[in-house]
Amino acid sequence: MANQVKTIFANMSFMLVSQIIASVCAFVWTIVTAWYLGPSDYGVFGAAVSFAALFGIVIDFGLSTYVVRAISTDFANEHKYLDNAISLKLFLSVFYVIAVYLSVLVMGWQPKLVLACVFLAFENVIKSYHAILFTSFQAHEKMKYQAVTNTVINVFTLIFILLVACTDYALVGILMAYIVANALGLFYEVYALRKHIIKPKLSFDFSFYKALLKAGLPFALTGLFYTVYYSIDLVMITQFSTTYATGLYNSAYKLITVLTLFYTIYTSVIFPVMSKLFTDEKDLLNLSFVKSIKYLMLVTIPIAVFTSFYSYQIIAIYGAEYIEAGGVLQILIWTVCFLFVNGACSLVLNASHQEYSVTKIYTIAALFNVVLNLALIPKYSVYGASVATVLSEILILVLELYMLGKINQLPDRHLIHDILRIIFASLVMGTVLYVLDLNIWAAIAVSVVVYFAVIVLIKTVDSEDKLIIRQIINR
Repeated sequence: MANQVKTIFANMSFMLVSQIIASVCAFVWTIVTAWYLGPSDYGVFGAAVSFAALFGIVIDFGLSTYVVRAISTDFANEHKYLDNAISLKLFLSVFYVIAVYLSVLVMGWQPKLVLACVFLAFENVIKSYHAILFTSFQAHEKMKYQAVTNTVINVFTLIFILLVACTDYALVGILMAYIVANALGLFYEVYALRKHIIKPKLSFDFSFYKALLKAGLPFALTGLFYTVYYSIDLVMITQFSTTYATGLYNSAYKLITVLTLFYTIYTSVIFPVMSKLFTDEKDLLNLSFVKSIKYLMLVTIPIAVFTSFYSYQIIAIYGAEYIEAGGVLQILIWTVCFLFVNGACSLVLNASHQEYSVTKIYTIAALFNVVLNLALIPKYSVYGASVATVLSEILILVLELYMLGKINQLPDRHLIHDILRIIFASLVMGTVLYVLDLNIWAAIAVSVVVYFAVIVLIKTVDSEDKLIIRQIINR
């Protein structure tokens, strides 16, 4: 048992470090790429990424999720699962690239967009092989090799993009940077897999292909609705507006994704501490849910308030060409609050064996998001898409809270009181910023001092919070 716990924590540590490195690298290359390409070409890039992702069901077909489960419970047949999945992906890859190419032609997009979609389709083929090979690392609990692979990919992507930014290769250079970095990561992944776990090979068992596709289909459909929900907005902006507008929206949205690092740190650092302090499963589930929302709101609400005041100065890190995206960021920043709460709600629902309910919720949200985008983008462009994203996250929250109520997992009134305290502290901070009208650097310092001073004065941190903090510091 002790060795198992040690392995779990080691794997979590490797993945946490890898995620931090990935987030830092992605933050830098996002800014460099946006600055280098300019809004229009950056819009082309963003639209192509999202469009190619929409066809991910063709190339993955749920195989990655199914195979890791199958291998974990049947190591004796690991070769059969892995070898056939690898060969099956050869056929799926061909169908995928053809599907992306033909579909983008039907869309009637400009040649540059068609080229970008095809390039990114090939990158996604490489990524799909990453995903299927990762199944062995996950099944054998050898996550350090997956972490190293991800680090190799992200570090080389950053290096190549920085090199391309010194040339005039433009969009093609950026696309090649992604492809080459992922290819290098795949070379390392195959080497690590062959040396430490298994030597995969091609196996063409066509009858087993049918079993794999049938077993993977439910996972594929779930992934499809998640992908539609998170990718359709950029595609629809490009279709109903311009690539320039897509670039503005993409620049703001990329800053939002950087903040997801907070959620990764929470799940890797704070949650394990709580699992050590509270051993009863039901108590842990309730506590983790309540504390997840409280701690994430402690961070995201003041960030949202601050960003609302300084969105134009923040977006200026991309350069003067992107200044119009400040208004988009003012709206999109509020998705962070709902996104993190929704993530916590999904964890509780999944832990309570309500995975199908979560899938249905995101299916409804995806359809809702598409309808809203159809109604808002033609008239309001990126601002309409931003509002649609926020409203979709609110819908997910309402539906998840409804499901939590049905299984008696709704938080008690103490959490509501804590959230009200956090909102009050954030409003005080916002009032101070409004009155003083400081430059952004001075505003950051003042905001931190004012916000945490109010948090302490109104006693938002309780005895359980203090216990968890002490445990984290003493780890």
